[in-house]
Amino acid sequence: MKEGQFLSVASAPARAPASALAQRIDREIAQGGGWLGFERFMELALYAPGLGYYARGDRQFGAWPGSGSDFITAPEMSPLFGRAVARQLAQALDLTGTRELWEFGAGSGALAAQLLDALGSRIDRYCIVELSAALSARQRATLTERVPRHVDKALWLDRLPTAIEGVVIGNEVLDAMPVALLHFDGQDWFERGVAQRGTHYVFADRPTALRPPIAAAFAPDTTTELQRHGEAFIRTLATTLVRGAAFFIDYGFPVHEYHHPQRHGGTVMCHRAHRADTDPLTDVGEKDITAHVDFSGIALAGQDCGLVVLGYTTQARFLMNCGLLNDLRGADVREIAAAQKLLGEHEMGELFKVIGFAAAESFDALGFAHGDRSHTL
Repeated sequence: MKEGQFLSVASAPARAPASALAQRIDREIAQGGGWLGFERFMELALYAPGLGYYARGDRQFGAWPGSGSDFITAPEMSPLFGRAVARQLAQALDLTGTRELWEFGAGSGALAAQLLDALGSRIDRYCIVELSAALSARQRATLTERVPRHVDKALWLDRLPTAIEGVVIGNEVLDAMPVALLHFDGQDWFERGVAQRGTHYVFADRPTALRPPIAAAFAPDTTTELQRHGEAFIRTLATTLVRGAAFFIDYGFPVHEYHHPQRHGGTVMCHRAHRADTDPLTDVGEKDITAHVDFSGIALAGQDCGLVVLGYTTQARFLMNCGLLNDLRGADVREIAAAQKLLGEHEMGELFKVIGFAAAESFDALGFAHGDRSHTL
């Protein structure tokens, strides 16, 4: 195949008459000569202003399908999550001498409410960086309902500031950042993008100089991701975080596990009505699209720009280090069941990881006191 040509490799069922979002995507495919990189497709599907999945609605987060939600995150699962995380953030605030918390992508506002409840007197401002006006409104309503005495400390921004002096928290933020797709046919690598066939979208590959971050014995028909947006975000944060620390919680692996042969199909997943599927080309804008996080790439992006890695461990170990087991003393059955989902190896405890950064000098972060896996990155 010559440079600029592409091969259609997979198709999706016919879609309904083009929505405004589909029309936007169609135009960009046409402008690209009939091909649009998956990275840009995912960005439009999730964040196109007023049209994308996160830009137009506020009901993505919730405990049950009956609520109209598509998935649940740890803060909605149990207030013990925020209580434990707050202890790490409190330590970081004290050791960095800062008085602001910054949350990226605050979802329903549940974690913000939990952290403000635990740390309200310790901070002057709680800054939420949120692209979605609908989600910002829901977050404000959540804080007004749950922590009315602290809601005036909350400040919403739709972009990064020029400087941050404080402690940053991001729960399930990195997985929602657009990824580029690479496909290996057994001999050559191709960038996977999106084209149109009649009234539906199809995957289409074209030659590329892009490669995975490690040299490995990739099997033929392997598909994997490059997390350029996530790493760029960390590099930008590194230049913005003048003083303080940052902690990110998400599902993923270090690079050698990320590219394990058992994941030869990649990690892109979609979520709708608490059901998962692997087809991002259907119901575009109506469901979440995510990819697991390559934490090695995230760590290197931070280090290369001057951040210090404080630690990397599983969510279970992090929460236990932060006192969650002590919080369960005297807890009722419902609270214990929720905590088991946060900690269980077959639930969120092992798949979800936590990575911490400091803007300057390192410190012994509470959450990584036992079970630090930084050596695996």
